[in-house]
Amino acid sequence: MNEADKVLEEIEASTEKKFLPIIGPDKGQILIEIIRKTNPRRILEVGTLIGHSTILMAKELDRCAYIATIGIRAGEAKRARENIRRAKVPPKIDVIVGDAIRVLPKITGKFDMVFIDAAKDEYSEYLKLIEGKLHKGSVIVADNVGISAPQMRDYLDYVRSSGKYTSEYVSCGEDGVEVSTKL
Repeated sequence: MNEADKVLEEIEASTEKKFLPIIGPDKGQILIEIIRKTNPRRILEVGTLIGHSTILMAKELDRCAYIATIGIRAGEAKRARENIRRAKVPPKIDVIVGDAIRVLPKITGKFDMVFIDAAKDEYSEYLKLIEGKLHKGSVIVADNVGISAPQMRDYLDYVRSSGKYTSEYVSCGEDGVEVSTKL
């Protein structure tokens, strides 16, 4: 077992003692399959928490890849940085602290993949701030669209019917992710 897998196991075990809304191993496997299929070089993550999904994605990438991840709380970001350091994953990872609505306009460059797992009622705003940073073929994975669909109805309507994306719901137990590809 490599360092990344050990850290992921520790984080998953800690959620049994104290609830943390991490993606978990089942939906995490969907995320891994998407990364293996699309081989992104630059990933933007909205919702770092303590770095579980960051590490999950990073362990599938090489040294040439880059992940920018945004977390709203400094304490959680500190823990995420420590978990990422201990995981010894290859890509460069920037953990950015702040409200994503304020941080996203300042982030530069194009992204091949975006993973959104933050305030459910803000998914639509995040996407609007991210759209200019996407190219044809960029993939957006939005978490919790099964259990939180009512809070993100505007986001789901947009990716499913704007004509800018192909989009599909991938079920995972009682929840799931929306996987959208920019046209």
